[in-house]
Amino acid sequence: MSRDPYELLGVKKDASQKEIQSAFRKLAKKLHPDLNPGDRKSEERFKEISTAYELLSDEEKRGRFDRGEIDITGTEQAPRNYYRDYASQPGTGNPYQNSAGFADFGDHDDIFSSFFSNRARSGEFRAHGQDRNYSMEVDFLDAINGTKTQIRLPDGPALDLRIPPGTRDGQTLRLKGKGEPGIGGGPSGDAYVEIRVRPHPFYVRDGDDIRFELPISLRESVLGGKVRAPTPTGAVNLTLPPHSNTGKVLRLKGKGVPKKGGGAGDIYISLKIMLPDSPDQQLTDFMKSWTAGEAQDPRKGMGE
Repeated sequence: MSRDPYELLGVKKDASQKEIQSAFRKLAKKLHPDLNPGDRKSEERFKEISTAYELLSDEEKRGRFDRGEIDITGTEQAPRNYYRDYASQPGTGNPYQNSAGFADFGDHDDIFSSFFSNRARSGEFRAHGQDRNYSMEVDFLDAINGTKTQIRLPDGPALDLRIPPGTRDGQTLRLKGKGEPGIGGGPSGDAYVEIRVRPHPFYVRDGDDIRFELPISLRESVLGGKVRAPTPTGAVNLTLPPHSNTGKVLRLKGKGVPKKGGGAGDIYISLKIMLPDSPDQQLTDFMKSWTAGEAQDPRKGMGE
């Protein structure tokens, strides 16, 4: 193993901590044993860069190495009395054994953070398995109502996946322990599945509410009455008040998106009057003779 940690990581001696960390991460992701099973050379290189990073990420150790006081493993090169005196004081322990240099490696799911915390405690090669990241599309109604499905992994096996009711577009679901296996008895990583919800032909999600436009006939608009309206959980009978105009909004309380803590949002239905697909002569004749309709000005107040 090279005795120069800077050379092992490929950085200059005046490199910043950020540059050192970046160099280590780049090498570690390339040489990690999870990605090179059975490759002894990669495993040895990984151990070397880990030792180099453990030294350079600790400002105190790095300074002592630069001054020639310790080598890459932390072994004393030039013993000095003041160091020996300090190190032998009761209750001080070993002031130069410190794993704080790895505290900037992110959250507890980071494979390198887990690896080094275990290594610092026991000196053993034990690593958290890598996480896997996937994405999949689901139908709008499956996301609203919830469903069970499977996701097929690139290497063959399928994982059962439960889509909870009310799942949002872009939401990430976690499958604990379904990632890469750990090393040396370390825990397996997790699988993270990002959900992409396909658009619906007429439903639009608005937070926990659902909105859509309901076509009604001219007769239904004028006379009112019962009409069938779809919802994500099945059709319902909707009461139209007489003289319901285009743009009028009706609300179905508690028929929207299920909420995590219980209950559901609402459905808002906008009415839209639709004339017959084919011209109706009787309707045409009525409109010609309907004098009240001729006097109506629906654009009043809009200006010239």
